[in-house]
Amino acid sequence: MKTLTAKQMVENAKQHIQEVDVYAVQKMLEDPNIIIIDVREPIEFSTGHIAGATNIPRGVLEFKLDPESSSDYPHLQNKDIPMVVYCRSGARSALAVQSIQLLGYHRAVSMIGGIEKWKTSNLPYTEPQLN
Repeated sequence: MKTLTAKQMVENAKQHIQEVDVYAVQKMLEDPNIIIIDVREPIEFSTGHIAGATNIPRGVLEFKLDPESSSDYPHLQNKDIPMVVYCRSGARSALAVQSIQLLGYHRAVSMIGGIEKWKTSNLPYTEPQLN
């Protein structure tokens, strides 16, 4: 088996998924049925996120979406639901969407540039949660 770098894995994933820019995501969020998933770690999520996002870290995503492994997110069991996935920069979300598609979700897209692009585009997000 040929080995790949992490960067090559992300580039490969991006060839098999749909990516959308932050402005398209902003428009998509007008649909009350859209699901938005933040695949960053909880500590990252607490530094600010898109309102309404569900935090499911990349490391457990497949297990949390698979009804045979978890019932934590019953609202995510509909595989026809439109879904936007994002991370910090767009790499983890690309890998996540590729996995999500393998689980049978065909309407999942990755947000180009992640939350960093969202913030620098001056789009609304929640402020950091201080303890």
